[in-house]
Amino acid sequence: MKRILLAYTLSALCLLPAFAGGGEGSLPISYVNPFIGTTNFGTTNPGAVCPNGMMSVVPFNVMGSEDNKYDKDARWWSTPYEYHNCFFTGYSHVNLSGVGCPELGSLLLMPTTGELSVDYKEYGSRYKDEQASPGYYSNFLTRYNVKTEVSATPRTGVSRFTFPAGQSHVLLNLGEGLTNETGAFLKQVSDTEFEGMKLLGTFCYNPQAVFPIYFVMRVNKQPASSGYWKKQRPMTGVEAEWDPDNGRYKLYTRYRKEIAGDDIGAFLTFNTTEGEQIEVQMGVSFVSIENARLNLDTEQSGKNFSQVLADARMRWNEDLSRILVEGGTEEQKTVFYTALYHTLIHPNILQDVNGQYPAMESDQILTTKGERYTVFSLWDTYRNVHQLLTLVYPERQLQMVRSMLDMYREHGWLPKWELYGRETLTMEGDPSIPVIVDTWLKGLRDFDIDLAYEAMYKSATLPGAENLLRPDNDDYMSLGYVPLREQYDNSVSHALEYYIADYSLSLLADALGKRAAEQGKKAEARKYQADARLFYNRSLGYKHYYSKEFGTFRPILPDGQFYSPFNPRQGENFEPNPGFHEGCAWNYSFYVPHDVKGLARLMGGQKPFIEKLQRVFDDGLYDPANEPDIAYAHLFSYFKGEEWRTQKETRRLLQKYFKNAPDGIPGNDDTGTMSTWAIFNMIGFYPDCPGDPYYTLTTPVFDKVVIRLDSDTWGSDKLVIETGRPSTESLYIREMELGGKKLSRYRISHEELVKGGVLRFILR
Repeated sequence: MKRILLAYTLSALCLLPAFAGGGEGSLPISYVNPFIGTTNFGTTNPGAVCPNGMMSVVPFNVMGSEDNKYDKDARWWSTPYEYHNCFFTGYSHVNLSGVGCPELGSLLLMPTTGELSVDYKEYGSRYKDEQASPGYYSNFLTRYNVKTEVSATPRTGVSRFTFPAGQSHVLLNLGEGLTNETGAFLKQVSDTEFEGMKLLGTFCYNPQAVFPIYFVMRVNKQPASSGYWKKQRPMTGVEAEWDPDNGRYKLYTRYRKEIAGDDIGAFLTFNTTEGEQIEVQMGVSFVSIENARLNLDTEQSGKNFSQVLADARMRWNEDLSRILVEGGTEEQKTVFYTALYHTLIHPNILQDVNGQYPAMESDQILTTKGERYTVFSLWDTYRNVHQLLTLVYPERQLQMVRSMLDMYREHGWLPKWELYGRETLTMEGDPSIPVIVDTWLKGLRDFDIDLAYEAMYKSATLPGAENLLRPDNDDYMSLGYVPLREQYDNSVSHALEYYIADYSLSLLADALGKRAAEQGKKAEARKYQADARLFYNRSLGYKHYYSKEFGTFRPILPDGQFYSPFNPRQGENFEPNPGFHEGCAWNYSFYVPHDVKGLARLMGGQKPFIEKLQRVFDDGLYDPANEPDIAYAHLFSYFKGEEWRTQKETRRLLQKYFKNAPDGIPGNDDTGTMSTWAIFNMIGFYPDCPGDPYYTLTTPVFDKVVIRLDSDTWGSDKLVIETGRPSTESLYIREMELGGKKLSRYRISHEELVKGGVLRFILR
């Protein structure tokens, strides 16, 4: 497979901390393979990015050639890079990682040589010698004999092109990209600087969720010539005869004012010597051109490419070093640290260096005192990503919750699937609730919990016609379930998500009621207690959907009858399916993590429940890339004597689906959700019930894991997981200790875990 760049500048190495007792070769960043997940629809990419950074600089290879295996214009495609493609058309600036809809991936920067061409189908090139590591990507364009390298700061990118002797060009294409939106403007500020704007948006085909990206581009050498291009509209009749640029790309070589259009760009031409390097800086902002310039001046002033790269590597090594592992194979370490790398890409910062950001669903520009985060793919990440951030990166998770509450202040709703200040309403449920509840119940409380409760109560109780997050809330509140009113309305999936959100809300209401009682606020306590009962009872409405005939959940019609004809396997492989979203009934029928034992009773008791759950794995009914069932393996551990099945299945799934290879993620990474599943299960515990501050234990992959904790937050500076195994084949847990005391339960609270300090497993 394509090799990973593991060589680091001496200056950077002098600053990087030692890792797990190893030398330079065992730094956490040395185990990251950014090519993992770049095929098999994992939709990750090997581009340069900083942890949770706004900017990413990514090789764009999904358009322009029939030789490519996948083309963005020929099929549904949601990533700027695919491992098996071979035709490179530039570097895109600001991209998404692990998403299912096309968006962003614009501001395409391309080096060429020889005769100038501005048509990407003509100027694209094959490439070789790909290299990637955190904060860095490089390739060699075989058509032009140009080496390309890119790196990034949190808000800016830098490209370094090593040219041969002769006439060389740098092209900025604003007409193409991954986004489905069109339209841009461009202005040449000086011989070496351009500024402009490109329109982005319509994520998952939400036509009004559009937003601008502003940019400033600079080169470090005076070009011999420069100008614009624009694709001209096709004409007919007499006009077509006298216009030589009819339907073609027109070059503007003597025009220097602004230019605008759907398909425009800029070119800079240089006379280069053999091996001459030209650096191109790109600053971006979602506020203004002035802020894009400020970001660029602040983050790259006085720095060359090598210095930017060293800074990016330092940032990554510091973040990845918060979890240190010993033992395991080299491949397992690579899988682990690459997963952690992917998890730390989104959510990413939105504010500029001066704190300004675009307010949620508004034309206002506001200023934040801390970090303002964006790209909240919450239907995915509420299940495990935010739980990992809470434990290991609590300062970041706290800022994310504050960002979510600020969105409520600005827009009147908590986010569902927020993207650069726009609510896309992608997927279903009310996913902010479990995230905020989990965060608060675990002890991160430096945010306005009363405002949070107000926001949650609003979405949980408003009628559907007034409810942005729960449009089918009338049926849900009156019937206890959502009936199937249209053939493919995902009604069961909607309701199952509401049940989990309401269970989380019941936990918070109960905790706030106890707080009010301790403060002597009796009336307030009673109100919270009543809310807790209401939302808890609602969360049990899943029972309406259980069909004894099939032993699975089944859609219900408006008249109260089950939907027929019904096939519980319909919906596999993204086949349209009445009542269920992107899955079949088997993928959803155990998705009641807040009432596992109640579900078991509904299914006839422990024995038939276990047998049916095991069938999911044995008969290939488990979908490793579909969020509702990713915690299924942990449900065995709710029943004494069956915990070994969790240990067996989590290890089997890790070995089968997570590999040090381009297809090493089992499907769409969903902004780190699949990667986080691997992280938790490799270290030995998993948060299988969103919103509930508990973990289910399983067999760790590594002999020792040290998680660096924030002592001010958790009262300890580390959590250690140790595993004693008689042999490398040992799999099942014989005994456990937490804080030096014997542990007989396979489900422990977050508080127990961080206070225990050392969790020890003895295998057999």
